Amino acid sequence: MGLRKKRYEEGVAARTGVAPAGRPAVELRGVRRQFGRGQAAVHALRGIDLELARGGFTAVMGPSGSGKSTFLQCAAGLDRPTAGTVHLGGTEITGLSENKLTALRRTRLGFVFQAFNLLPSLTVEQNVVLPMRLAGHRPDRRRAAEVLSQVGLDGLARRRPDQLSGGQQQRVAIARALVTRPDVVFADEPTGALDTTTATEVLGLLRGAVDSLGATVVMVTHDPAAAAWADHVLFLADGAIADSLTGAPAARIADRMTALTASYRTGAAA
Repeated sequence: MGLRKKRYEEGVAARTGVAPAGRPAVELRGVRRQFGRGQAAVHALRGIDLELARGGFTAVMGPSGSGKSTFLQCAAGLDRPTAGTVHLGGTEITGLSENKLTALRRTRLGFVFQAFNLLPSLTVEQNVVLPMRLAGHRPDRRRAAEVLSQVGLDGLARRRPDQLSGGQQQRVAIARALVTRPDVVFADEPTGALDTTTATEVLGLLRGAVDSLGATVVMVTHDPAAAAWADHVLFLADGAIADSLTGAPAARIADRMTALTASYRTGAAA
């Protein structure tokens, strides 16, 4: 009966876009990702076991080549793991067809990238409601106005991206990520192209989305100052979780990254 109930809940989630209550926002079990075969094989992820609760802000860090980008891609359904399972909001996504996976990403996930990824021919409002259009839903202009207000862009709905600063464009990207009230917002180096002051503003918006809106944010970053905005920091090395910190300041995160990078380089040289 328990298995039947679980399958029923996952079926409802897949049809309606509403995640079952009480489920972790993100759950990975034995996730491996291998590129190539034989001696030339690259093991980007080596058996990740992880649960991330709803309403939290998690930063993912690691040396170059540690697997953090592959982790985000597998967790967000942008890439399929070689082995293991990924659940988002209680729905197992590893076995979904590409069409169902695409529909899930459009309705239950939000994405913020370093390069903003706004369509230059569309207005701010049109960029924000794009996930709704792609999902086949009628654009909700009232919801778009609400999230634009939340990210401090009142009155800019009719402008185009080239009329905005870099920080304002990233705010549009955050509004677009939040417009469908997703289970999880995945952010990949969201402050990498911004100056320090603007980066701080953007991180404050992500932090506010968690604290005020109940969003769940998973952010890949190389910057200890950015990671310090998160509740938890996960450190990856050689495709595995090497360490974690909770509520740590930037200096402590930087020290841990320095030690981890030195250890990683020593192991790679050996």
